Amino acid sequence: MHRLARAMLSAAAFGLAALTAGSAPAQPTPGAPEPACQRACLESWVDKYLAAMRDQTIDPALFARDIKFTENGVRLPFGKEGLWHGMTAIGTYKFYIPDTETQQVAFIGTVRENTRGTGEDTIVAIALRLKILDGRITEIEQLAMRPDTANSSANAWPPTGESVEKMGAPNPMFLEAIPPSKRASREELIKVGNYYFAGLQRNDGKGYYPFTDDCIRFENGVDVLAGRPDPKTGERKRMTCKGQFETNLKGIVTRIRDRRFVAVDRERGIVFAFGFFDHHQINWTWQIAELFRIEDGKIRRIEAVFLRAPFGTNSGWSTYEQGMSEEAQVVR
Repeated sequence: MHRLARAMLSAAAFGLAALTAGSAPAQPTPGAPEPACQRACLESWVDKYLAAMRDQTIDPALFARDIKFTENGVRLPFGKEGLWHGMTAIGTYKFYIPDTETQQVAFIGTVRENTRGTGEDTIVAIALRLKILDGRITEIEQLAMRPDTANSSANAWPPTGESVEKMGAPNPMFLEAIPPSKRASREELIKVGNYYFAGLQRNDGKGYYPFTDDCIRFENGVDVLAGRPDPKTGERKRMTCKGQFETNLKGIVTRIRDRRFVAVDRERGIVFAFGFFDHHQINWTWQIAELFRIEDGKIRRIEAVFLRAPFGTNSGWSTYEQGMSEEAQVVR
């Protein structure tokens, strides 16, 4: 029997605008009770969702009746298509970004897929956002980086799922709590994350790049700072995040748009965003999920997964105007 049958923020100077309709205040009301679903609870929703997708079980106790589901920017019938069609197992890499204030949770991880039911499973990297409301999942937004997906401009890296899986687990740094007295506000974390996008697009090497000296950047499971050629000498060595922006990444990205900040973990200083990187000179668009660990107003670690998308495509969650905008959106 076929498996289917089993089933803009503030601070205008920084270009931030709260564009989501009906957004709640950025800070909780004094004296208001904490949301019922805290860190472990929100992380468990990801586990339950992945298990349901693997088993193709659409439980009305888990999913809202009017749920919205997209994969790689395309809205699909829920429970029948995309990864829901061929997922066979949950992978080992699991990075949760719970946002207790908005009752959303983001995730980067791996799953296994077999679309034909024969041969070997393939490893797929996944980026995910779930919205929880009234005890059910109401929104699902996911990116699936399959083995045949371009993983760099030259497609020179190993398949993204394999590389992410080999990382094993998030770097322990991501799990460290920021001391309460040093925790940034939600707005501050998003502002710093947005500096990364603002600094990278149309980069001339002279922008504002708030990186720590020991910043490390991973893309599609690859340490992109290791063994990079010095633009002056050609010598291959480890670069710094700031040095790479000042030398190797000039003029690479034309536009970074539809910047949707969807999860903020203030306790651990992590902010997670979806967006699109347009490269006009080669008619190329990356659809990306990217997260930043921020300490004392600087980015210390970056992790991103992405896939090539049709040039100029939309996320499936934004209006046309929002999708073309370079301003930040705060998704609640």
